Amino acid sequence: MSLVRPRVRRGRGRSPDDGSAVAEFCLVMVVLVPLVLAIVQVGLVLHVRNTLTAAAADGARAASRDGASPQLGSARTRDQITQALSARYARDVRAERSTVGGQPVVVVRARASVPALGMFGSTVEVEGVGRAVVEAGSA
Repeated sequence: MSLVRPRVRRGRGRSPDDGSAVAEFCLVMVVLVPLVLAIVQVGLVLHVRNTLTAAAADGARAASRDGASPQLGSARTRDQITQALSARYARDVRAERSTVGGQPVVVVRARASVPALGMFGSTVEVEGVGRAVVEAGSA
């Protein structure tokens, strides 16, 4: 009975493909890492925009109640944004009364700048708008 030993390559019989996996990995990562980071950044911008819109809608509903003022809507919107994101995103919030088709409404606008390249670089301006019909007794 004989034992079969596996062949072991020595230094001279190297294949021309040895080491190419590292080079291929580097080439793929040069494309893949920026793509993944861009997807994450788009997700952050959309999250901020959706949060601003939800907070503005909640602020508009609060300001549309009987006896409430637009300032209450602004304060409510700022609180919502500060709790969900940060106070720096709640700096530009405006509320006003208006009419749409003869109906009195409260319009709340929240604007913020989101960094376009992670924490650095230029910014993207996003805006959330909320509207609510004013209750009958408070017009």
